[in-house]
Amino acid sequence: MALYGYARVSSSDQDPSLQEAELWRAGCQIVRSETRTGTSRQGRAELELLLQFLRPGDTLVVTRIDRLARSLRDLQDLVHELKQKEVTLRATEQPIDTSTAAGKAFLDMLGVFAEFETNLRRERQMEGIAAAKAKGVYKGRKPKIDPAEVRRLRNEEKLSPSAIARQLGIARSSVYRSLSDPGSKGPTSA
Repeated sequence: MALYGYARVSSSDQDPSLQEAELWRAGCQIVRSETRTGTSRQGRAELELLLQFLRPGDTLVVTRIDRLARSLRDLQDLVHELKQKEVTLRATEQPIDTSTAAGKAFLDMLGVFAEFETNLRRERQMEGIAAAKAKGVYKGRKPKIDPAEVRRLRNEEKLSPSAIARQLGIARSSVYRSLSDPGSKGPTSA
């Protein structure tokens, strides 16, 4: 029956050391941490590694549930996966312990609020972008593709669409799109 800790921060300007210290204080024998978004499980190698090592009777410990997942669906999937492995989930800063009925109920409530918070943040971001566009301040991302360069490489250097895509670091479909758009004069976002 081992305690495994998992710490996560969303961006490189955040520091997981406070979470790690809390997990060590909670008695974790192993603590893994990573810098990845919590809105998806994809690309979270440290979490996947921990999930492989967990055995029946073990406990996965996080400081807060939103360190594990920001989507209710991901949280429910993780809890189900842990239950299948006979592993409990515990949070040090919240009354969550999936070995108790109250802990399971609180987990579900916090999962709903974590997803709600993510959705609110996304709405505020979209409102900010809309306001910036209305003021003419927001221009979108910088152009990545220069259709004139794509056509030059095709016509003058006789490169194939695949070779053009490799040389410019873009998708082959973007090359075809640029070549089929005769009205395109300058860089486009694709």
